[in-house]
Amino acid sequence: MTEAMLTLATWLSPGFPVGAFAYSHGLEQAVAAGAVGDRESAQGWIAACIEHGAGRNDAILTAAAMRGEDAVALDALARALAASAERLRETVAQGTAFAETVGAAWGGDGVPRAYPVALGVAARARGLPMAETVALALAAFAANLVSAAIRLVPLGQVEGQRILAALHPLVERVAREATECGTDDLGGCAWATDIAAMRHETLAVRLFRT
Repeated sequence: MTEAMLTLATWLSPGFPVGAFAYSHGLEQAVAAGAVGDRESAQGWIAACIEHGAGRNDAILTAAAMRGEDAVALDALARALAASAERLRETVAQGTAFAETVGAAWGGDGVPRAYPVALGVAARARGLPMAETVALALAAFAANLVSAAIRLVPLGQVEGQRILAALHPLVERVAREATECGTDDLGGCAWATDIAAMRHETLAVRLFRT
């Protein structure tokens, strides 16, 4: 188990070269529009992404890939669920970088796939535990959004850690539910985050790619 946890800690670290730091998942637009402007609103926004948006869907897709479901079909689903052109580029670019890096360093097929599918395929090939993989991947998703909020709102580092601490029970619950779901359970209703992701494509001044 220690080796598995070390592998997951490496793969899901902010330092793993998938370029996660470059993406805000529409949060930059939300800050620019005034929808997010303090710790409370940032936490609410991120929680919505986790429970009702891409966080939940990605967790379900990762679990499905770890069960050995058709990776080609799952990849197509992941791409179809991207609500904007930028979101599509985000998941494909990160997934491609992840697959290439894991393939080169750990061994694997290196096939470019949407990020949650690429993670699930690689984790299954390494025999990593599903519950921990899905939970840590969702925690990494939350941490990346908190990191973006720290820079954009801006928030202090301690405020960012307070958000993460408050979100841990939600991350744990959504991850657990995702491992029990199938692809028929995919979907979401985080419309504000989807609209923000679309509007970000025309934001005049921006730091992030999404």
